[in-house]
Amino acid sequence: MNARQGFIGQSVERREDSRFLTGKGQYTDDISLPGQTHAFFLRSPYAHARITRIDTSAAAKAPGVVGILTGDHFKAVGGLPCGWLINSLDGQPMKEPKHPVLADGKVRYVGDRVALVVAETLDQAAAAAELIEVDYEELTPVVDALTAPQIASSVHDEAPDNRVYQWGIGDKDGTAAAMATAAHVTTLTYRNNRLIPNAMEPRCANASYDVNADNYTLYVANQNPHVERLLMCAFVLGIPEHKMRVVAPDVGGGFGSKIFLYGEETAIVFASKLLKRPIKWTSSRSEAFLSDAHGRDHATTVSLGLDKDGKFLALQVHTTANLGAYLSTFASSVPTILYATLLAGQYATPKIWCAVDAMFTNTAPVDAYRGAGRPEATYVVERIVETAARELGIDPAELRRRNFITTFPYATPVGLTYDTGDYEATMARAIELADVAGFEARKAASAAKGLKRGLGYSAYIEACGIAPSSVAGALGARAGLFEAGEVRVHPTGKVTIFTGSHSHGQGHETTFAQVVADKLGIPMDDISIEHGDTAKVLFGMGTYGSRSLAVGGTAIVKAVDKIIAKGKKIAAHLLEAADTDIVYEGGEFKVAGTDKKVPFAAVSLTAYVPHNFPHDKLEPGLNENAFYDPSNFTYPAGTYICEVEVDPATGHTRIDRMTACDDFGNVINPMIVEGQVHGGLAQGIGQALLEHGVYDTETGQLLTGSYMDYAMPRADDLPSFNVETAKGTPCTHNPLGVKGCGEAGAIGSPPAVINAICHALGIKDVPMPATPYTVWKAVQAAR
Repeated sequence: MNARQGFIGQSVERREDSRFLTGKGQYTDDISLPGQTHAFFLRSPYAHARITRIDTSAAAKAPGVVGILTGDHFKAVGGLPCGWLINSLDGQPMKEPKHPVLADGKVRYVGDRVALVVAETLDQAAAAAELIEVDYEELTPVVDALTAPQIASSVHDEAPDNRVYQWGIGDKDGTAAAMATAAHVTTLTYRNNRLIPNAMEPRCANASYDVNADNYTLYVANQNPHVERLLMCAFVLGIPEHKMRVVAPDVGGGFGSKIFLYGEETAIVFASKLLKRPIKWTSSRSEAFLSDAHGRDHATTVSLGLDKDGKFLALQVHTTANLGAYLSTFASSVPTILYATLLAGQYATPKIWCAVDAMFTNTAPVDAYRGAGRPEATYVVERIVETAARELGIDPAELRRRNFITTFPYATPVGLTYDTGDYEATMARAIELADVAGFEARKAASAAKGLKRGLGYSAYIEACGIAPSSVAGALGARAGLFEAGEVRVHPTGKVTIFTGSHSHGQGHETTFAQVVADKLGIPMDDISIEHGDTAKVLFGMGTYGSRSLAVGGTAIVKAVDKIIAKGKKIAAHLLEAADTDIVYEGGEFKVAGTDKKVPFAAVSLTAYVPHNFPHDKLEPGLNENAFYDPSNFTYPAGTYICEVEVDPATGHTRIDRMTACDDFGNVINPMIVEGQVHGGLAQGIGQALLEHGVYDTETGQLLTGSYMDYAMPRADDLPSFNVETAKGTPCTHNPLGVKGCGEAGAIGSPPAVINAICHALGIKDVPMPATPYTVWKAVQAAR
């Protein structure tokens, strides 16, 4: 493509796909270091038990064993930190018990880490682990968050009622008063099912210690290597940050589950110094089911009050959130700041109150999973709005139109200020794409076959690019939420970009290069992107919350602006003009109003060969960095419409049509955006119809610990998606006008699917996942 055509808005093929499709990517498990050893973690078979004895003597003598570590080795180090402090309504800080690297006197969920075995081979480590003798005193497990306060057994002594916090946001009294005046009140009680992340690449880490330099290197499948280093060094192991290099090479998917600091990589870093050998650990899929942080798991009651004309008066929400056995890195923020602040949705609801009870249970920790609070909020809002429309006999699209926010900026009753949007236009386009006008004819055709057809809407909004740091800090964030970027121009005019964001499937090597190529007017082939290595990249907060372009991309743009500003000064000297007269267009510095110009590469060469250079004004070189801390979130929004066909005799649901119309602001690469939405839709449909992490309520055993019991969506579960990016309303507070797209599909689709099923069957609710058996039971109950 000619550089002068511009790159922003073009569906440029992903540059990284060549190595991925030919098997030439390098993932953490591909890395083998000299003297490599392998780790195996002995995990608890009990959900809740005291450890009365651990005998490792036989295991230590097993073939190939290099060393064995237990909780005693980690008593002097810190626990894994939680990065967000939430205060209860009474002003008391949340309960925050120590999260040990290896179990310290007690195990608190099936899969909890009890011992680390290091051996020459993985098979030797696993065999040795079987020789470790552990005596457990079994305790009563706490499994259900709703009953957790009533169970005499406590997960942590610090929280005798198993409560982490009681939190709320909005106007409690005003909401109650508005509800009392409502002409109609719709109420729903339901559960947002627990999900178990299943990235293609399981978690993996490989740690080594250099005794001569007294420093560490950690290769890890992680979404934010600088944060990994900060948390592990500063809060757990006490290692000076400059003594640790963290590298996240190619990462095969994250979806949030690879944001967090886990005990496995922390333990092998610690052990690498103790044993003076590099140590690799790669999770098995069975381990991943047990020990990766899970997602969702909310129990909610919601009521919507409306006046006689269908105008929303108030929304009242109570949620009980299961946070599992320990507070994972961002766990406390998910059912609070990332959830309740989105309960306004796209609607001008005057009064909102949300109360959240967060509970400890003897289950795997629960944390951010694709969408992180926003899917849960959207499900609350879009299920109750659709249900209210059906109860009132108002078309669901019409009820939404009556209540859409139409004037911007708009300050919601739950703390956010939306900058732009055109919700009615986006919904109108979705209705057109979905051919809603033809639904009745298709419904009649289904009825002729003995099938039920339903149509469900979901008008979602999300907050992306978590920011600004000052606001996040006031809300409890213990880290900044800025991003860093560096632009290094080489003497020949080639450019290397260093970004603190991290790519694990989003296509950064393409889209970031598009942005820089467009701004500098040079070919994309002249630009390379570096990320994922703390030794190369100045700093960074990583990738999550659809922040990469809005935050990371803006940091890069700011650094490019500095490059251009310095380049103008150099060009002015070369062209014998004032720098205020220099303009930069299409890869050339020009004197305004003349034909005098100099190409970008000539300026970059001059910067590094400064024979003809204003030494009294400029330093040699052409290298700039920038930090960007946004002034607000970005607010992608859209309307999803799902059409299903249900067989009432079997409960089988077939999604016939799924339409997604999204406002992502300005779009850098439409093809990549469409791919991101497709992936999100697959995950959202998986939650709606198939996926459910289930623990036995008596024993705390995970009943869905493999693909035999946990159903992932397959190609034949999904329709051909009808996806379109609407004529967007650009974000007003970043120079690219972008909003974020990576999580939208997973946010908007679950309520659309369930709304469609409920419409088809003429029922009020069906639990997620709406498996054939669940739907069949709902049909029988409705008869």
